[in-house]
Amino acid sequence: MRRRTFIQTSAAALMAAPAIAQSASQPEYTTTNAAWQAAYDKALSILVKNTQVMPRYSKPVLIEGSVYQGIWMECGPHEALVYRKFRPDVARNSHICFFELQRADGQLPCNNKVTETGFGQIQMVVPLAATAWELARATGDQELLETAYRGASMWDGWLLKYRNTRGTGLTEGFCTYDTGHDNSPRWQGIPPQCPNKDAKYYPEGFKLPRLCPDLSATTYGARKALSDIARALGKTSEADMWAERAATIRDLILKRLYVAEDAAFYDEDATGQFIRIRSDILSRVCGEHVPDQALFDDLWTRQIHNPAAFWAPYPLPSIALDDPTFVKPITANTWGGPSQALTALRAPRWFEHYGRAAEFTVMMERWCEGLITDMTFRQQMNPITAEFTRDGDEPDYSPAALVMMDYTWRLAGVVEEPDRLEWNIRPNHAASKGAHFRLPTDAKSTAEVRYSGRSADLSLGGKTLGRIEGVARLITDTAGKPVALLGISETPQKVTLRLTGRRARTLTITANERISL
Repeated sequence: MRRRTFIQTSAAALMAAPAIAQSASQPEYTTTNAAWQAAYDKALSILVKNTQVMPRYSKPVLIEGSVYQGIWMECGPHEALVYRKFRPDVARNSHICFFELQRADGQLPCNNKVTETGFGQIQMVVPLAATAWELARATGDQELLETAYRGASMWDGWLLKYRNTRGTGLTEGFCTYDTGHDNSPRWQGIPPQCPNKDAKYYPEGFKLPRLCPDLSATTYGARKALSDIARALGKTSEADMWAERAATIRDLILKRLYVAEDAAFYDEDATGQFIRIRSDILSRVCGEHVPDQALFDDLWTRQIHNPAAFWAPYPLPSIALDDPTFVKPITANTWGGPSQALTALRAPRWFEHYGRAAEFTVMMERWCEGLITDMTFRQQMNPITAEFTRDGDEPDYSPAALVMMDYTWRLAGVVEEPDRLEWNIRPNHAASKGAHFRLPTDAKSTAEVRYSGRSADLSLGGKTLGRIEGVARLITDTAGKPVALLGISETPQKVTLRLTGRRARTLTITANERISL
């Protein structure tokens, strides 16, 4: 994106910002499936309730909810990004608050809670720079772009100074909360926070610091985003520098922290020994696209899609089912086995990238099934039974509500990406029974899907795009021009396309097959 183009777009967006925050139309979804509608509506009501003003920042943000009265850097900005079509102001605030609370030395707060603003761990997973870039690019927000570039650059410098004590170039973990893996065997015996709640220091006597694949992957993803932001700001040489730094840390992750015989990424402790526990480190590394396609395909076969490991009846467990450290019985707030709503919410960031849309359908259906059956929207569920943990885990958890909302649209509605619209058509699905989806787009148009019987009618800006019979994803550009058809079912599907201005066409499409139109 050229700097002038971005500035022109952002100026218009900023002028309109107050009106957008107050009166812009929101996505709408209705269905005659009463159970699905009730779960979807409750999810939205939870998100409304969890939109709050926290101390030390004057504007509303999306908090974690449940027992977590605050916003955390590892997840809050990403959650608000998923929610942005409903509350663009909240999405923006949920990023800006971290930059406003950033210290002069570059340290970002790990959270902002009712009780305190925390600096006792780094607690990062989805890169703040990456979600800020996605939000700014979608909304043309020049101010956010510049703020994020300045703040995320300072944060990278802080990490290099204080979390590279072994001089390897990888990002180090000092405590359990650094990765947000509460009560995980991965960090067994390690203090939850850094000494005196200061993330610059690690406790002695625990074979620390550790080289962490997922923390390093977050740094990698942030540097990729910083490269993109720099290019959008016209800083070409800085963009190249960030891209080079990103490539360097990615290479280090793969060479030093991946064990091919296990098909796993592991922490390396200060003695050079691996912590051989197969955990959701794997999905977090994939979330930033560290593995190339060939490596991912091996991970997919041996770990992710392996029913004995991570492809549980209700994916994805936080520890592999066949890992001896899997926690039994499951207790509250543990990353020692349960399938976590946060992992489910982050899954679209990598399933689609690696071409596994059809299999992702299974995961989405299983999660929605569990949420609809339970209806309390809690943090974690048993990967075998779908039973949500109740003793010690409270209801109304924002990530669980977001999973219900986001998966509904990804299963049977329309999803907007920067350069395209994805029309996920599934007649006869539980989510599409008598359903109507209406999505305001960033181009100030409205995308709609209406289901009737075995077909769905598609329109954009009031203009009919056509009708689709059968299960498939129609990919169009942002103006509605058909680009491709994608197979989103694990079984072959017969699909009939009746697109405006084109002859009717019937074809069979297989799982993850892409057919150019």
